[in-house]
Amino acid sequence: MKRLAILGSTGSIGTQTLDVARWRGYRIEALAAGRNAALLLDQAREFRPSLVACAAEVADAVRPHLPAGTRLVTGAAGVEEVATADADVVVAAIPGIDGLAPTAAALAAGRHVALANKEAMVVAGPLMWQLARGSGARITPVDSEHAALYQCLLGEPAESVAGLVLTASGGPFLDGPADLSRVTVEQALAHPNWAMGPKVTIDSATLFNKGLEVLEAHFLFDVPLERIEVVVHPQSLVHGLVRYVDGNVMAQVGPHDMRVPIQYALETPARPPVPLEPLPLRGSWEFLEPDHARFPSLRLAYRAGELGGLAPAYLNAADEVAVAAFLERRIRFDAIPELLAAALAAAPRGALGWEALAAADAEARRLTHEAVAGLGRPA
Repeated sequence: MKRLAILGSTGSIGTQTLDVARWRGYRIEALAAGRNAALLLDQAREFRPSLVACAAEVADAVRPHLPAGTRLVTGAAGVEEVATADADVVVAAIPGIDGLAPTAAALAAGRHVALANKEAMVVAGPLMWQLARGSGARITPVDSEHAALYQCLLGEPAESVAGLVLTASGGPFLDGPADLSRVTVEQALAHPNWAMGPKVTIDSATLFNKGLEVLEAHFLFDVPLERIEVVVHPQSLVHGLVRYVDGNVMAQVGPHDMRVPIQYALETPARPPVPLEPLPLRGSWEFLEPDHARFPSLRLAYRAGELGGLAPAYLNAADEVAVAAFLERRIRFDAIPELLAAALAAAPRGALGWEALAAADAEARRLTHEAVAGLGRPA
């Protein structure tokens, strides 16, 4: 029986991972969550893990109601304890920069990490691989696009790969409006295909999420940025493609169901059956060029990758601050790429390292918070 530890168990990827655990009969060894005490307790009662972690401020609401034999830990140290629990696979699904340290801890401990936290590769890819190679850890991607590329690359020699293609849905504003300055939070959260958390849904609406995925693919598969392209595929059924030097293009197709790539990341190279209906292969599939004028965040991500070093960390930190401000209705939607561009322009040309990374993240957040305050609330 496969044993899992799940970082971010109450989030979108975490809850869907537990669906897969129900399908497969996995043993859940450890769960880490934030402040959603009620859902964490439901999960603990059902799966009876040995260890759970939560934010310190909800510990008193969690501790008295845990099943016998389940130990509670709190804060960042508690999450890292979950990350290094005695499990066959650690699912790294804490979003944003908060997921960086526990992902690093799991890799340093030699765990197989099913990676859903794209920021781990975006801002610290070389450092993560250094940890993995030093400990013998394994990384398999959970994101549908990177799981697609992983499958298309499996068993193929690196020299035969001409390039990678990531698909983007285009988000809720693919067909308009031309002026994005007045779009609302509710409109930006109305993704046409996927049910995701609010941060990644807004990133999808700006196409910055696809920029993060470009950087993740660059570091995950060691493919140069100039050989990674993005196409808009509104149907979101082709998740990734690989161009080969012999002219062939290999594509992976699947439903709008994250449980499929999650199970693949946990089980690869095995392909156990899933209790889902076969994907209907009907209708038209479109592939379009991204509109860089309306969605400049995608090119900003490429630029950060070209600069390297601490530039991706600056861009990522600025986006986390900017998206939070938009969700709180403190800035307009079209201010997000403006804030990203300003942060990227301020990024120092320093070498990547753990201490430098933490300092860069803090400074980029400070600068972006100041910029948000200077914009004032939208009318």
